Amino acid sequence: MTALITAVAFVVDWLLGDPQSWPHPVRMIGSLIHRLEKDLRQILNKDPNPSDKRVFWFGAILTVVILLIVGFSVWLILTIAFKLSIILWYLICLYFIYSLFCLRDLLDHVRRVELALGHGDLSEARLALSWIVGRDTANLNEEAIRRAEIETLAENFSDGLVAPLFYLALGGPILAWIYKGVNTLDSMVGYKNPTYLFFGRFSAKLDDVLNFLPSRFAALVLIGATYLAKMDYKAALKMWREEGHLHSSPNSGQTEAAVAGAVGTKLGGPNYYGGQLIDKPYIGASNGPATQEALQATERLVVTGSFLTLLIVMIVLLIIFYMAGQAPWGWGF
Repeated sequence: MTALITAVAFVVDWLLGDPQSWPHPVRMIGSLIHRLEKDLRQILNKDPNPSDKRVFWFGAILTVVILLIVGFSVWLILTIAFKLSIILWYLICLYFIYSLFCLRDLLDHVRRVELALGHGDLSEARLALSWIVGRDTANLNEEAIRRAEIETLAENFSDGLVAPLFYLALGGPILAWIYKGVNTLDSMVGYKNPTYLFFGRFSAKLDDVLNFLPSRFAALVLIGATYLAKMDYKAALKMWREEGHLHSSPNSGQTEAAVAGAVGTKLGGPNYYGGQLIDKPYIGASNGPATQEALQATERLVVTGSFLTLLIVMIVLLIIFYMAGQAPWGWGF
């Protein structure tokens, strides 16, 4: 049943995406992070010159408190639902798992960018791109916009699909949402700028640790998807082996390298973040520029990889719960 719930949740995300009018746990976590950060900053500001170590530990407190709230909330809601009705538990569990995914929403955002580019509206394309990337987009040309789209597809395949499924298989919705809490923290406070360099370091490092295995598994899945899609899987494998470590992040370069090899596109390179130039090395420096054809190939690769990941996770869930002999609703309930 856990495998079926996961499959249905994936299909619901594929069909509906993330309607902005619906309540979403990530937005709730984001609001909670913002509020708690504000409270912690007020305490920090009482010290006119807090040490870097003190700022770091306040950021660590933010992380621990957020994760405790997220984990306890998911556990409590599922426990109450299970005691009231197994049908209610199924429905809430389905919603929690559906909310983990972002594939349809990501593809829709990319298509908004492409629609603007198709109309020759570079300003609108830059604005739409700014909703899905962390870099400054105001001065990007068309090729740089497409490179950013390909990179965010590659990174979000790992962070937004493979990693949640990885932790879902390991520990059910509770562990998956603890991971999602870490990922949301990293996206909000894990920046290397004067404001968050120390305050967000604990969250950023924890996100690196939790994504270490999923990112490498995601790269292997993409290489397998490249083979299934009859693309250049040998180039994808070679690029991943040789250049997956070049990214400043220990994890983001894994899927970016696999994609760069598969579609023959140069990724990475220097970009501005918050007005500050970050000099990153190129991945696939000898490859061609990011074109519309390369972006379309990346979309096909990510979609194929997503369904392949779902199939693998469903099989793993069936094996785990068959061997463990747990109740058919699984995950300890």
